[in-house]
Amino acid sequence: MKLKFDRIISIVTLVASVIAIVLVVERPAPVSHGQDPAAIAQHAQSFDQKMAEFEQATHPRGSGSATFATDTANPKAEVRLSSDEVSAVLAQSMGNTGGPALTPISDVGSVAPTIKDQQVSFDGDVVHGQFLTQIAGKDVWITISGHIGEKNGYATFDPTEFKVGDLNVPVSMVNPALQKKLAEQRDRLKLPDNVGNVKIENSQLVMQQR
Repeated sequence: MKLKFDRIISIVTLVASVIAIVLVVERPAPVSHGQDPAAIAQHAQSFDQKMAEFEQATHPRGSGSATFATDTANPKAEVRLSSDEVSAVLAQSMGNTGGPALTPISDVGSVAPTIKDQQVSFDGDVVHGQFLTQIAGKDVWITISGHIGEKNGYATFDPTEFKVGDLNVPVSMVNPALQKKLAEQRDRLKLPDNVGNVKIENSQLVMQQR
């Protein structure tokens, strides 16, 4: 009887492993919709225009823009960017579609993962990112969601969900390594001098004047 029980456990373990492998290599549901080249160009132009206006409004000698200071109780300027605008800039950085791959951390040597495609979307106060990379020679989609914030002039990220392919990975398993890597790259997370806070709010990326 024990032999049969061990056999059943082995079969169940094998089936679970096969399912996990299938889920890892299978592409999950996309976190954002695709954009054609015309939409990418339009949204990227809108991004650049908003950032230029924010820069002008927060410049010490600038006159400021009324569209960035509508709250009389808190007249600090802010800029709000949609996920389409952010995604368009990311797409352009990769040469729209089919462009050169990116290495997110270019100064850590050849072991840095290569990002072949990426998608970003905002939902309420959560940012969703999806990245196509290679694991053991296989193209795999990594999906991570979480909250963006600010602390002592640096951007922070607290994950709420992590997936490899369609396989959910407990955040508690990923977050320590993620926070360690972010700490190693702290200089890259420094916010511009004119930005005092960054967050996702009402499905938009919001940057506020320092």
